[in-house]
Amino acid sequence: MHIVAALFIDTFEMKAAPGPSTRIDLSGVFFSMVAPSPVPVTIEPHLIGLIFCPADEPGNGVFEVVFRKTLDPESEVLARQASPFTVEPGKFTYRLVRGSLQLSEYGQCFAHCRVGQGPWTFVPLTLLPPVADEQLQSPQ
Repeated sequence: MHIVAALFIDTFEMKAAPGPSTRIDLSGVFFSMVAPSPVPVTIEPHLIGLIFCPADEPGNGVFEVVFRKTLDPESEVLARQASPFTVEPGKFTYRLVRGSLQLSEYGQCFAHCRVGQGPWTFVPLTLLPPVADEQLQSPQ
């Protein structure tokens, strides 16, 4: 099986389309976020993994996501989730992962994603300092 895409999102919606076909509306795709308060802080970003199963594969797998401070596979683990799934061969599925990350500094961390023992896909996430109230006001 193959990861087609892995993204941090605010929301998503599944919609039927003629065919039968399916549409996935992704909203608020992001690679950085403002901390809700000064560090240390816990954030809970949503990551969606879109997975394709070739027609000649059985359709059973595990979507694994390991949140780490760096791209190094030996770096500190911030959180880990494994989600078993079944998908009809020749079709797509999705997995939604909600990370609970305790961060002590601003900067980048990475979601290391894979299906089974397949190759890793890396999704960066940058935590930015909180925004002051005067920065939230639109210019006049």
